Amino acid sequence: MNRIDHIAGQTYHGRKGAIENAFRYSVDYILFDPEKKAATPRLFSLNGANITNWRDRDHGGAPGKGRGAAWLREQFDALGVMQPAHIMLLTQPRVLGHVFNPVSFWFCFDDCDNLYSVVAEVTNTYGTRHSYLCHNANFAPIQPTDRIVADKLMHVSPFQKIEGFYTFRFDCRADRVGVWIDYGRKSGGLIATLTGPRAPLTDRAILWSLVRRPFGARRAFTLIVWQALKLKLKKAQFRPFRTAPVPDHPISRIRKS
Repeated sequence: MNRIDHIAGQTYHGRKGAIENAFRYSVDYILFDPEKKAATPRLFSLNGANITNWRDRDHGGAPGKGRGAAWLREQFDALGVMQPAHIMLLTQPRVLGHVFNPVSFWFCFDDCDNLYSVVAEVTNTYGTRHSYLCHNANFAPIQPTDRIVADKLMHVSPFQKIEGFYTFRFDCRADRVGVWIDYGRKSGGLIATLTGPRAPLTDRAILWSLVRRPFGARRAFTLIVWQALKLKLKKAQFRPFRTAPVPDHPISRIRKS
């Protein structure tokens, strides 16, 4: 049966440019196949109410109106991309009914269990979402050392312009997972990472994470606001969201690899 993994990970953000700012926080993610039934601990549910849970509607499409993996497969058909043999979703779970995921990752595997594409699902604090389809040329298997580049198309941080590009690196193995994103532009940018070991999700792990990192994604949102205030005090330029265009399509292809 499908296993749900708990990623007790670390995320790092380091700003590049004249105004420096960096932070490292512990985070809790889950990694699982959203298309298969799974044995769940008592404190976690799939598409049901619980202390911690996950719902299809939180992913694939507009936030709160998503259709989960069905949306992803429709997008692959529309783009002419080979359908995955199986999918693994890396995301933060709901905690006490609340969810906020700045970025989640759909890892797509072929029938030989090779990782051949990753969809980075980015959601900003204004409730806008855009996804980036990452892959190598001819959809060759993605290795941990491969660097995949996509143009930045959506307003994410009010302290960064909509210009430049993301360089992604992915490592999804049996015992751990890692994602590295280097956002570059003419002047500035940032580096963001998410890394951590894989272990079965248990009630004990859930309770421990609630003690160490209470309120889950709500805590993550609060920390984002705190870092924004620090940047404001450092006189970083603030760019209102209302000036930013929204991408025409919900998912975009990579620029080069």
